[in-house]
Amino acid sequence: MSHLTRRTFVKNTLLAGAGLAVLPGFLRTPARGALSPNRRINIAQIGCGRMGTSDLEGTLAHPLARVVAVCDLDARRLGLARETVVKFYQRQGEASVDVKAYHDFHEVLARPDIDAVIVSTPDHWHALVAVQAALAGKHLYVQKPITYGINESIALRQAVRAKKVILQTGSQQRSEKPYFAFRQASELVRNGRLGRLRVVRIGVGLDKPSGQPPAPMPVPATFDYDRWLGPVAEQPYMEGRVHPQNSISGRPGWITTEDFGLGMITNWGAHHMDIAQWAMGQESGGPTTINAQAHFMQDDQWTVHHDYHIELMYPNGVQVILDNKFENGLRFEGDRGWIFCARGSEKVTASDPNVAAGPSPFRASDDQLLAPLEAGETRWMPSPNHYLNWLEAIAANRDPIAPVDQAVKSVQACCAAWIGMKLGRPLTWDAATESFVGNEQANALRGRPARRPEYDLGLVMKNAGLA
Repeated sequence: MSHLTRRTFVKNTLLAGAGLAVLPGFLRTPARGALSPNRRINIAQIGCGRMGTSDLEGTLAHPLARVVAVCDLDARRLGLARETVVKFYQRQGEASVDVKAYHDFHEVLARPDIDAVIVSTPDHWHALVAVQAALAGKHLYVQKPITYGINESIALRQAVRAKKVILQTGSQQRSEKPYFAFRQASELVRNGRLGRLRVVRIGVGLDKPSGQPPAPMPVPATFDYDRWLGPVAEQPYMEGRVHPQNSISGRPGWITTEDFGLGMITNWGAHHMDIAQWAMGQESGGPTTINAQAHFMQDDQWTVHHDYHIELMYPNGVQVILDNKFENGLRFEGDRGWIFCARGSEKVTASDPNVAAGPSPFRASDDQLLAPLEAGETRWMPSPNHYLNWLEAIAANRDPIAPVDQAVKSVQACCAAWIGMKLGRPLTWDAATESFVGNEQANALRGRPARRPEYDLGLVMKNAGLA
């Protein structure tokens, strides 16, 4: 596809959607005008770790994009990211490649020539970077979960819509050929293939304790740990709670440290809850009641939840159950049988039950339930590649397949479940007001105070006139 121009990409996108019944909401066009059809989209990568590298390489592959800047607080990772971009364009025959490397993301946002940014920071930094990028008029690709907490998700949606920028969240299970089982299953459920949907069972894997007690360490000279903490309360540096210094592969420790990420409930829960709500027709809604129990790691450098059982009831009468004993994936159960979808043999964590020789990642109680959709049935927006879908959305000035409004509702369901896990008692959630009913303690957990004023998202919104 390297020979295609932006104009051709947009034309093909429109043709691909012709004749399909596309669900409402996916093609709503913001008021902001589209970019010039003959100019590539200048992009900056913010956060250059494991997922940042994946996002960077995934975006470089498309000629609609031109990566012009990278940004990270770890000098080693920053250097590797810049080298990745330079070598990519050199392989395309370019003798001189101009890619700037930045320590401070504010300098990236100050560049008027940058059209869009990819936010692949740890979860606790998603909202601060993404909100300020939206306020600067930059389009956004934001890794899932779109934000760390509920209040942050509301602020980000408000900023994105106020500035009329395009946001795609990294819920790639809505796209990508390796994940078509999720698209197919959710389309079939949405079209009533199971009759009345009754229950959705979700497995999101499990993090095992590291077995390492908390142990402070010297901060590496190449790493700005104080700024990396950002809004989080000051605490000693531990490599096992941040990321490895000698590698960008493997799951970093911040994913398993509750100050920086809420654990598997938002890490993989954001993926699977997104698909569940999509299939149920609740992508703009959420649960009404939450009953959750979990054990949390103690006396360990990791602090997120361990085993869990969560029951969510939705206004359409569907019950969603998450349990660490379930196979990683989603099982939709209705009056006519069940449909299961997963990523196949992919092993999410060391304790995940999936194995390479396991059953099909797309299966049903009766094969007839998996028959292809017929003419006239509702289908999702075509999206063979999640990054390309985002780039085309920017070019065509329309929402992508995983827009901000729906990403916010997915993460809110996960965060509400986490709050239920923390409190260990039934809760009532109002998806319209995005708050708990009659429970001040639960509502207090929708957000947390910032360590210093420069990391206070509320102040950022107030200064922008969006408080």
